Parts: sequence; structure tokens; C-alpha cells
Amino acid sequence: MEFITLFGPPKKKEPTVFEKIKEAVGKTKENFTEQLEELLQGRKEIDAGMLAEIEAIMIGADIGVNTTTEILASIRAQVSRQTLSDPTQLKNAIKEELRRILKVNYAPPRQVEEGNPFVLVMVGVNGVGKTTTIGKLANRFRKDGKSVMLCAADTFRAAATEQLEIWATRSDVPIVKQKAGADPSAVLFDALQSAKARKIDYVIVDTAGRLHTKNNLMAELEKMTRIAKREVPGAPHEVLLVMDATTGQNGLTQAKEFTKTAGVTGLVLTKLDGTAKGGVVTAIARDLKIPIRFVGVGEKMDDLIEFSADDFVDSLFAA
Repeated sequence: MEFITLFGPPKKKEPTVFEKIKEAVGKTKENFTEQLEELLQGRKEIDAGMLAEIEAIMIGADIGVNTTTEILASIRAQVSRQTLSDPTQLKNAIKEELRRILKVNYAPPRQVEEGNPFVLVMVGVNGVGKTTTIGKLANRFRKDGKSVMLCAADTFRAAATEQLEIWATRSDVPIVKQKAGADPSAVLFDALQSAKARKIDYVIVDTAGRLHTKNNLMAELEKMTRIAKREVPGAPHEVLLVMDATTGQNGLTQAKEFTKTAGVTGLVLTKLDGTAKGGVVTAIARDLKIPIRFVGVGEKMDDLIEFSADDFVDSLFAA
């Protein structure tokens, strides 16, 4: 029963970042950690059969064949050296291997010269949640006291600018746009000129949902990168590839093409709360060798959180 007081109903306590990610990986925990714990229960020694079962569990959680092979090779080496012999220690050993893989690629974002905006270019195929991510990022930066401008450089799809305008209104930030079919590089040029004049802190650039097979669109992205560099020293300071965590390993092929062409510097994984195969986070980090910057853990404006390897791994194994 909820009691109403003189001061109104009691305020709900906002969940911490760790609580949010713990809730988001709940399905993965059932699919991975709980199966692992069940397997290890009551076992007295680490043998080949047990490691084969662990391999199946890890691949089932979408940790990926290559990543699983790498982790189990390390475990087998520890067993061989007799530094690992007790099954109760196995969970911690796997935990540390996951943590190591997720941390190895971390690189800080590029620095910005004073008086210039930090330019983020957002790339990714249609349907991964790119526009929503832009809105959530704008909201996040605004809450940190920074000024933000959106650049509607996806002129390929008529509805893209309208969707971005909705997020600009929700986040209370200005947007630079042109008519459908306009040159995306021209829109970017206008946005950067305006941002410099208005001393904007962040410019977030939306781009068309390019498929890696469309070479002309990839060439267009390269042109936008040249424009950004010319107008703002060191720009783009971050090229974020948005990926849908629910697509799992299937998204990796396209992601590899983007990283080759678009100079991707960081990843955003959306819909982590919607998959039982969150182990793909580790596979992506290992295969792409690019740091994960943010993860989407829900539909609210505040449900885009900065990725922490420690929080992710700890939440997977938390009681």
C-alpha cells in the first residue's frame, strides 16, 4: 500500500547505472551465468567434458566461437599449469577473461581545440535505433550542462529529418536541416559553420542508414569526413557505429565494413535489454577491436548509459 503524506506520494528512487545494466542483462544472465552455475554445482574437478559443456553455454550466449575459443584456451592453460584446479574458481577465471577482452580496446575520445565543437558522426544501417540514440545522447550532454546541435545529414530518407526534429524538440536543442535529397556534406558544412558561430559544445550528425554494399553512399560518408576535418581541426572527433544487440553475430559483417570505410572510433549497442544473447558484447569488442562507448538499456531518455566493462561483467555474475 502506498501512503500519501502532506508532501505527496513518496518519490521513487532512480536506479543507479549498475542497477540499470544489471536489469538489462537479466535475460543474458539466465542464458549464460545461471547455466554456468548449474553446471559447476557439486563438481569436484575440471575435466574435458566440463569445458566442452562450458563452450556450448558460451556460444549459446552469443559470446562467439573465436572469443569462446580464446577464453577456453586461457582456462586450459591455467588448468595445465595447475594454477586453476577447483571448479568453484572457474567462474571467477571466466569473469576475468571477459573483463580483459572488454577492456583491451579502450581508447579515450579525441581532444577538441578550445572554441570548436566536438563533432560526433553517427553511422549504422536503418532500424538499429540510430535516431533514438542521437536524441538520447543530446539529452545526456544537455543534462551535463553542454550545448548541443543536431545535423540532419540523412537527406536520403524523407522521414529521417522529421524523426530527428522530434528528438531535437524533446531534447530542446537546435537542428540544422535542408530539403530532402540535398547534399549531406552541404548540410554538415552549414551545421559546423553555425555551431562555431554560436560556440556550441557538441554537434551530433545523423547519416543515412547505409548498407555496406552501397559504395556510393560510403563514398559520400568519406566526403563528409573530409568536410568535417576542413572546418573543425581534428573532426570528426568520434564516429560512433550504432548496432542492435539483438541481431547478435549477424551484425558483425556489416560492422566490419563500416569500420573499414567510415573510420569508426566507438560503438553504441542498442536494445541490450531485449536480448538473451548479450554475450555478443564481448564478441563485438574482440572482433572489431573498437571500444564500446554506450549501451541502450531501455526506452526512456536516460536509458543510454556509458559502457563500463567492470559493470557489465559484474552485473552478469551478480547475485
